[in-house]
Amino acid sequence: MGQTLTGLLTSVRAIAGRPGTPPRARPGGGPDPELLAALRHCGDHLAALAASGPLTDARRTRLIASIGALTTACSTPGADAFDALLRTGQQALDSGGDAGARLALALADEATVLRARSKGAWRLRGNALDALGRSEEAITAYERHLALQQNAAASRDVERRIATLRAAGDRIDEALALVEGGEGATGAGVGAGAVRLSRHLPAADALAAFTELVRLRTAERGAADPAVRRLAALYAEHRRLADRDPMADPLLGGAEPIGVPGLRRFLAGRTVCLVADTPHTAEQEQRPGSSLAALIGGYDLVVRCDAVRHAAPTARTDLHAVTLRGDSPWKGPRWDRRATARLVFGDPLPHWRLALRSRLVPGAQDRVGDATLRRPLHDPALLAEAAADADEPASTAFTVLRLLDFLGTPARVDLIGFEGPAALPPREREWIGARTGRTDDTAVRITLR
Repeated sequence: MGQTLTGLLTSVRAIAGRPGTPPRARPGGGPDPELLAALRHCGDHLAALAASGPLTDARRTRLIASIGALTTACSTPGADAFDALLRTGQQALDSGGDAGARLALALADEATVLRARSKGAWRLRGNALDALGRSEEAITAYERHLALQQNAAASRDVERRIATLRAAGDRIDEALALVEGGEGATGAGVGAGAVRLSRHLPAADALAAFTELVRLRTAERGAADPAVRRLAALYAEHRRLADRDPMADPLLGGAEPIGVPGLRRFLAGRTVCLVADTPHTAEQEQRPGSSLAALIGGYDLVVRCDAVRHAAPTARTDLHAVTLRGDSPWKGPRWDRRATARLVFGDPLPHWRLALRSRLVPGAQDRVGDATLRRPLHDPALLAEAAADADEPASTAFTVLRLLDFLGTPARVDLIGFEGPAALPPREREWIGARTGRTDDTAVRITLR
């Protein structure tokens, strides 16, 4: 392999020149300057491999073979070496390590200059930047790829990766806002740590800065401080996002999984009403020209909870929330009421996931809450409350209210029809009463804090 590697390096240098040599004028039918530059990058990488000793890694062996194919394509008159260039970039990325990612990025840069509308070149560039931890630049490259990609199915993994990178950045932004919001009570050391943290840092640097920020904040205020607990939760979420993508589940009926950031965006700036499922409310809602129907129709989002037995099947439902109750595994009728988004609350995780897979109906929802939203009252990353008495678990409507209050992005939240048989338990009514902005015959307005 050493002799083959040396021979290949000699061939690459003969075609492309050595490092530092000026670009050669393109002869008739010869390689494009971008291909010659790509070969020089490959030559530098081959020289580094040759200096590192014997090669035993199959991935590097495949990379060398790919560079050989690129060299042959560049030296063959009339040959189109572009596909060979992209394959070499992918093999460089697959070979692992920063050196392989840097070579892949260099080749992707030449490829995007050579063909600015190549979706494969922009995806390679995004993958290389992603591997190097340059998340914001990777998002830009991925978006260029999506703008050129016509196959929606082929775009889904890229869309998920963009969502993951943005979610990780959102955790950093929220952490910074949390620290800056309480900076008057903090010391200079925490402020310095906050300044170092940014979503624009390389991933490894951002992780180190985030770790240091949590350490300093905890040392200053103590682990029991609510802001420190939230900061630690954001750090944990950031670490999970850095470790893996929120993979799409092929058994979720084609629905898009959404987490806390996605739900925040879904609710942001909108007026929301939770409608009780009672015969009176359902009858009024279906009556043409009724004041209640007009009231409900004026909200941006209509929320219904659990099994909706009285409202008409066609009654508008933008968000459907359901709590899995009783002994697990939870079996029951499938959730076939059409809703833009569906939240399913339940624990433990394996049975919750099984319930989703068995009870979601394909096409009945566009989005479904992921595992980060399955236990908002007790999740340490959300409300982090102690588990309630098993004999009096929280109602679904109350869980939704607490979640909306925690997220803080809706413009307004009203309850409609929650009186008489639909009245919430005293403990929940007490919480609502402390936040009631206005009461009338049909609605209780909740002023979110």
